[in-house]
Amino acid sequence: MTEMQSHTLSILVENNSGVLTRVAALFARRGYNIDSLAVGETEDPEVSRITIVVNGDDAVIEQVIKQLYKLIEVIKVIDLSKEEYVDRELALIKVAATSETRADILQIVEIFRAKVVDVGSNTMMIEITGGSEKISAIEKLLRPFGIKEMVRTGKVGLLRGPKDVSKEK
Repeated sequence: MTEMQSHTLSILVENNSGVLTRVAALFARRGYNIDSLAVGETEDPEVSRITIVVNGDDAVIEQVIKQLYKLIEVIKVIDLSKEEYVDRELALIKVAATSETRADILQIVEIFRAKVVDVGSNTMMIEITGGSEKISAIEKLLRPFGIKEMVRTGKVGLLRGPKDVSKEK
């Protein structure tokens, strides 16, 4: 039996309406839960990059990639997990802050190289970018202060090095 593991798929698609729905539906039909999804325009305004994190064994992910290529708008699919790549997430965390706790919160923010992007009378909003582990670690440290609201983006990633994969299929 093969082992289930996390795969980060980078999918270059034509920038048309409905493409994201068709890609997500392919995963849903196969019964796969998408752990993370991010989509945005690339350096070419006619091409978008969808980054999807999904758990599955290698054989299943290979089948999903073959199915993705059957969608006419799909240009290129890369399993970043098989290569050297850089990934990042962004989180905004609104945390309860009093005059007594602000210094402690600021110390945590500084240690994680995060930023305070908003200050209210009884809250502070923190912006942090980094790997999933970094975001989870700061969240854990801020939780005792009282997290009022939080949002995390999905993971985005690119292959390391000069390789330009957008031109190949």
